[in-house]
Amino acid sequence: MHWILLRGLTREQGHWGDFPERLRLAFPEHRFHLVDLPGTGVHYREASPDTVAGIRKRVCTQVSHIPRPFSILALSMGGMVGLDWAQHAAPGEIQRLVLINASCGFSPPWHRMRPVAWPRLVRLLTRKELFDREKDLLQLTSNRPVPLALVKHWYRLQRQRPVSLRNAARQLAAAARYTPGQQRPMPDALLLASRGDRIVHWRCSAVIEQRWQWTLKLHPDAGHDLPLDEPDWVVRQLSDWLGQ
Repeated sequence: MHWILLRGLTREQGHWGDFPERLRLAFPEHRFHLVDLPGTGVHYREASPDTVAGIRKRVCTQVSHIPRPFSILALSMGGMVGLDWAQHAAPGEIQRLVLINASCGFSPPWHRMRPVAWPRLVRLLTRKELFDREKDLLQLTSNRPVPLALVKHWYRLQRQRPVSLRNAARQLAAAARYTPGQQRPMPDALLLASRGDRIVHWRCSAVIEQRWQWTLKLHPDAGHDLPLDEPDWVVRQLSDWLGQ
């Protein structure tokens, strides 16, 4: 099985850390492809569309070489792209869908972005000192102690492939406006969320579960970046779900 991995707002494939390698060790028969959203990572020089549909179409073009059918594992805003993709995919194009701490227009704005996170996130995105900005972003998205080596790694990523303020604003606009269609795109998908998420309320995932009867698994205290805080838990949930 081929998997496409999508990160969230202003983040790129380098921010997955060792999570992809954990996936490869747990599922040696599967192949995992790390794909950057337009305006981030290897595509940082491109202008990001300001709609989820526009981002999805660009990502589809980037992965035209990957054999169909494939599966999608996506975090945060990447989950919006994955969900939109599932609703617009050709029959049989997508096998499995895993959304991590995702949100959409089915939930109220104060759940999709917790009020306490809004001013802090905007302040971080406009902060000029890059090292401190990446450190503060880590402390916002993670509920675990942040090692200095990890801050340095994220700092190097942004030095090498900086996300422009314009692209960050366009991605924010796309995320804020996104509402899926009403039709359930597939019989089941795996929703992973954390009660400790300080950016997106876990009830955003619960709303999708209740609407479409998908599978929801909740972590008690990890942060928004679940694959960073609890990678083994994520791999275990995926393994259990695939084995059903």
